[in-house]
Amino acid sequence: MFLRRRFRPVVAAAALAVAAAVLTPAAASGDGIRGSASGDGIHSSSAVAGVGSAWQWPIAPPRIVAPFVAPAHEYGPGHRGIDLAAPEGSDVHSPAPGVVAFAGSVAGRGVITVDHGDGLVSTFEPVVPGLAIGTVVDAGAVVGTVASGGHTPADAVHFGVREYGEYINPMLLLGGIERAVLLPCC
Repeated sequence: MFLRRRFRPVVAAAALAVAAAVLTPAAASGDGIRGSASGDGIHSSSAVAGVGSAWQWPIAPPRIVAPFVAPAHEYGPGHRGIDLAAPEGSDVHSPAPGVVAFAGSVAGRGVITVDHGDGLVSTFEPVVPGLAIGTVVDAGAVVGTVASGGHTPADAVHFGVREYGEYINPMLLLGGIERAVLLPCC
């Protein structure tokens, strides 16, 4: 009982801080997923890419066979992307405009990486890259075809996204994750 009374103000202050962050104008407009783009060095994925507006699914129709699993720390286990069902030979499309930054083999499997600017980079594997490094692509352009191998299940392609070198959930850019809403407790 003593601990409950003692920590109630701490919990209440934390809840107010979270509520204030959620109810800021940036959050209300959907720009508060990862921070602000106010020059403080932290950039919002949604502010940069316009959540759900500029990015599109690289495989149609999309069916996720393995979701993004954030690691507990930089070198911890996790799944730094999503695996999408796609039969071998299916076209893989660029999710947004960009420039092919890498096309080749890594650890025996085909990989293609597209730099979308503003710190955003998408990577697909296993694929047979269809374009050379330096090729400018539009959103929806075919960048390769699904191959086999690697850690993905059969008939699937891994879709990873990095923002300023840090892996993020691609669903943030595809508009597939709804904004969290705080509910009253107790």
